[in-house]
Amino acid sequence: MRKTAEFVSPKHPDKLCDRISDNILDYCLTQDPNSRVAIEVQGGHGFININGEITTNIKSELPINDLVEEVVGNEYRIQVKITQQSSEIAQGVDTGGAGDQGIMIGYACNDNDEMVPEEYRLARDLCRYIYDSHEYDGKTQVTIDSENNITHIVASFQNTPYEELDHRTYEWLENQGVNPHSITRYLNPAGDWEQGGFDADAGLTGRKLVVDNYGPRVPIGGGAYSGKDPSKVDRSAAYMARYIAVQELKFCNKVDSDDTEIYCQLSYAIGRKEPIQAVCWNQDGESWNVEDHYEVYPNDIIEFLDLKKPIYYETAHWGAYGNGFKWDKE
Repeated sequence: MRKTAEFVSPKHPDKLCDRISDNILDYCLTQDPNSRVAIEVQGGHGFININGEITTNIKSELPINDLVEEVVGNEYRIQVKITQQSSEIAQGVDTGGAGDQGIMIGYACNDNDEMVPEEYRLARDLCRYIYDSHEYDGKTQVTIDSENNITHIVASFQNTPYEELDHRTYEWLENQGVNPHSITRYLNPAGDWEQGGFDADAGLTGRKLVVDNYGPRVPIGGGAYSGKDPSKVDRSAAYMARYIAVQELKFCNKVDSDDTEIYCQLSYAIGRKEPIQAVCWNQDGESWNVEDHYEVYPNDIIEFLDLKKPIYYETAHWGAYGNGFKWDKE
């Protein structure tokens, strides 16, 4: 069975929106760690729209234009509509309840040291390798077989002629210990291109959900991450579910278990701190409750993972999993 995953560069229009959202969030948390933030960004073709809710004790006016310019420069017309968090939502969150209902999935596997699906790791690694020398809009895609051998790669990068893309992917495959001549490669398959980012396409915060998680092989709960403070469990509980999956996989390995994949699901109701479901299962479908070993109330998650710090902008570049964040570690 073949498995395929894709990744996009930080200059992809959807990722530009994620980065703007998280840059605003990090600024708010730097000034007031208790800020409540839910920021959505839509951008494209010379225009950026910022909408959402921010409740904070920051005394000065938020430098929204400056925070946008730090990500994309100053050639855009910016429209901002920000209000405070709904008091009806706040009354549930203020008592330690979840900021929304939701289902969060965590995952860890033995495919590699990053404990993410191998096709996902490879797609991200290839994207990063090309981007390091060509910091432009771009996408990669990697297909592997049942033995985790690469069979196909796809790469499309702005301002990167076919010959250069051929050279970079050839180098990358050699670095993976793979004979480049044995791999089917589709490089700029629609032709070389110069117009990218917001000049070529519109972007939206949270539209790369599968890229932000583990690739298409692993189910996701459906909630986006970027622009949301940790009171929103679709972000904080997803990170905790990843942490639990990592710990459970490592524990299984220590006791000589045959488990190679661990899934964790945390589910909540808005305004309630007790999870509706907190369960792990392995690749064979065997399941077990995790509440006896992990604190999964929203405020406990925030404190344990130290989530009131401005750490989120970095997650919007290359993903939140397998990049050495606290929830990836023992």
